[in-house]
Amino acid sequence: MRGLSVTAIVGSLALLSSGALAQPTADTVGSKATTGDSSTIGSAGSAAAGGTSASTIGLGANSNGKAGTSSTVAGAGSAAAVNGKATSNTKIRENPQMMRAQSKAKAEDGGTFSHSATNTKVQHDGDLTSRTKSMSHEPGGKPAMSTTRIGKR
Repeated sequence: MRGLSVTAIVGSLALLSSGALAQPTADTVGSKATTGDSSTIGSAGSAAAGGTSASTIGLGANSNGKAGTSSTVAGAGSAAAVNGKATSNTKIRENPQMMRAQSKAKAEDGGTFSHSATNTKVQHDGDLTSRTKSMSHEPGGKPAMSTTRIGKR
């Protein structure tokens, strides 16, 4: 299952970077796995319209072993625009209750845009959640949107 998710993400990103897409697109994927006292979670998404594209990803893991609890979280984003503006940022935050990665990517060219955002949380009590929203739009057309939520709501 995990290999399929990674293949889907890589395939989507390759299609988006080819510039061969005529319609706005937005795709998201996610996965969660638990083995014994360890859990991992992640979600990712990409969007493209016209000469713009945006992608984000978030990953988290939690392990409760004999040595104690260990948690990690990561996120990343990327955006591109042929003639417009592109920005991406990732923030990692930690407090006594949880760790959080928030990634956002936006690309705009006139009225055409692509956006993606991923929010991944690893709570110290063991709860893992990840959500990705992606959207793209060209003026005069219908927007393409996709959302994936994994874990508790």
